[in-house]
Formats: sequence, structure tokens, C-alpha cells
Amino acid sequence: MTNARVGSPHNEGTSTTENQFGRSVESQAQIADAEKIATATEVGELLNIYRLEPVAPPNDFRWDQAPSLGTVVVAARTAGDARIVAAGAELDFQEIDALPAEDVSTRNASAFRDEKAYTVIEVEHGREGLQRGVLQGEVPVDLVRPTQV
Repeated sequence: MTNARVGSPHNEGTSTTENQFGRSVESQAQIADAEKIATATEVGELLNIYRLEPVAPPNDFRWDQAPSLGTVVVAARTAGDARIVAAGAELDFQEIDALPAEDVSTRNASAFRDEKAYTVIEVEHGREGLQRGVLQGEVPVDLVRPTQV
């Protein structure tokens, strides 16, 4: 039960504003910091090399939202991290009608995160001198298509 009374001027919600999510200086700084952390590699850290290969057939519905890029090779900590690193190379845009509870980033929409679209194969284990990121293959910035233009 709320404290506002029916017919009271206090019924109007004050929890929303005209601000756009992620557009403030603070939000932009947080996004930039998160990107630095996502590709961060500590000095002397041993990373593995993973190959992400498409496994879904070319006519699979999974490629409707994000087309297959073929094989991509990444340096990452684990197989799960390899998916995150590959997805992190894609452009992130915010859906016009997305709510924060739905996750406004496209990171979870990446085909790299779908085990039925891409498989992850470890190529090399415990290598020094690498930084987390894409080593081979191209990930264009317009990969994931928005549902609204």
C-alpha cells in the first residue's frame, strides 16, 4: 500500500524523469571504466587462446539478429570469458524501448554468447604476454541489429 491518497497531488510518480539512460557524464564514465576492466590483463597473467566457431547451420534463425562472422580467435581467461571477450568487441547500443531490468546493453544479444550458435575450442593454455581481446577475425561494429531504427 502506498502513502499517497487517491486524488492527492502526491499521486504523480516521482521515480521517472526525462533523462535518457546512459547519457549522463557519470554514466559515460562508468561505461568507459567497464570497458577498460573487461579487457584488462594483469601483469604476468597467464591467458588461454580460444577459437570460437559457428556451429548453427547458415539458415538457422539465430543468424537473423546477428550474422555469423566465421571463426574468431581470442585471448581470455576461460571458455566463458572467451565468449564475453568476443561479445565485448561488438558495438554496444541501447535499445530505445528497453528497460534497465531488461538490460539495455546488447552484450547478452551477441551470437558469441549462444552455445548453439558458436562453440568455443581451447587452442593454447597458459600463455604469457597476451592481453584479453580478439586476436584473429573481424568483428564489425554494426553486427547486432537494433529492433528499432
